[in-house]
Amino acid sequence: MNIRKDINATYGYTHAMHIRLRPVIISDLPILFEQQADPESSAMAAFPSRTKEEFDTHWAKIMADETVILRVIEVDGQVAGHLVSWEMREGREVGYWLGREFWGKGIATESLNQFLGVVKTRPLFAHVAKHNTASRRVLEKCGFTVIGEDKYTNRIKQKVEEFVLRLNEND
Repeated sequence: MNIRKDINATYGYTHAMHIRLRPVIISDLPILFEQQADPESSAMAAFPSRTKEEFDTHWAKIMADETVILRVIEVDGQVAGHLVSWEMREGREVGYWLGREFWGKGIATESLNQFLGVVKTRPLFAHVAKHNTASRRVLEKCGFTVIGEDKYTNRIKQKVEEFVLRLNEND
């Protein structure tokens, strides 16, 4: 199946998008910083933007951690976002961030499907803010199912309600 053709047919694009995942390089970081600094994106994810110093510290830490699986999403040669998977006490988690200009084009779904070929651990977990229905749909299209709900207070003292999703071995 040609994923690019299916995405273009579904969304009515006039050119074939080339979506690929690749390792993160230092020159990607300013773009990823700007994407996470976008107020609408931050609100959608219920994840407060980091300052430049906080961002740089966080990314230095995760890029140095050999247990973290990290990829940039590249669309037609442009950095569109990133995917990350890390170990938690409950199991391996997955997360992603897509620049707002790339929303609604099937890129997140295709990118996550590609990433699931890299991250082989099952079960695999994800958390999504309850109000972020688009991200929940992406996860469900990729085989994740809602297994529960959770809530927490983020670092700027906002209460966040979220769904917990799991991708099982046979999914």
